[in-house]
Amino acid sequence: MTNIEKATALINTFATGDATAARSLLAEGYIQHNLAYGTGRDAFIGSVEYLASAPVKTTVKNIRAFQDGDKVFLQTIYNFAGAGEQVAFDIFRFDADGKIAEHWDNLAALAAPNPSGHTQTDGAMDITDLDKTEVNRELVKAFLYDVMQGNNSAKTPDYFSGDIYIQHNTGIADGLSGLGAALAALAEQDIQMIYTTVHQVLAQGNFVLAVSEGTFGGTPTSYYDLWRVKDGKITEHWDVMETIADKSTWANENGKF
Repeated sequence: MTNIEKATALINTFATGDATAARSLLAEGYIQHNLAYGTGRDAFIGSVEYLASAPVKTTVKNIRAFQDGDKVFLQTIYNFAGAGEQVAFDIFRFDADGKIAEHWDNLAALAAPNPSGHTQTDGAMDITDLDKTEVNRELVKAFLYDVMQGNNSAKTPDYFSGDIYIQHNTGIADGLSGLGAALAALAEQDIQMIYTTVHQVLAQGNFVLAVSEGTFGGTPTSYYDLWRVKDGKITEHWDVMETIADKSTWANENGKF
């Protein structure tokens, strides 16, 4: 099995309840960064067994899957035991033995289409430009520094081809114009979206996923942003924002990042 196949097999155990399969895929010292769950292989298997016993079956629909070195990153729609559909980004790190050793994620409720009619998961699917993986990674790193962290906001137009920007954020319309309008509306409400730290930038070809930490309206927030790059310009965007739980509620001590 490829690492992508292993990662998708693992998340599918939430639907199948196959604890034996989960055990075979996980490293014993599995590190969990989802703060609602305990760390370690046994804690993950306990979650699989709990979902298997629930009266409503869990559903798992993987949308996109990518690999960058020892990490696989997925975009998936989950419905855990009938609690409601959620869109998630998962990142899995594999150890030298090919076992899944570490996991990070962000989840948000599935929402209605945004002002431009796009959903949180539709849009371009094809992975292309594998030879440009590193160039695209560096482009997004620079974009995060200049634009998302506000260090060189005047450079914003340089990263786009005019007003071409397909947006999948639930509250923002297409185009740089749509992004500007949304930020202006937030500013009117005295709400700031701040990116302070970039923790991971993963890439495969024309797709780049950034994991960042910051605040939204003053609340500690985890930002997962997936960008598609075309001809050296940022062209399409998907994201999941999640409030970082108060430390008093954490089920593990590994931290969100």
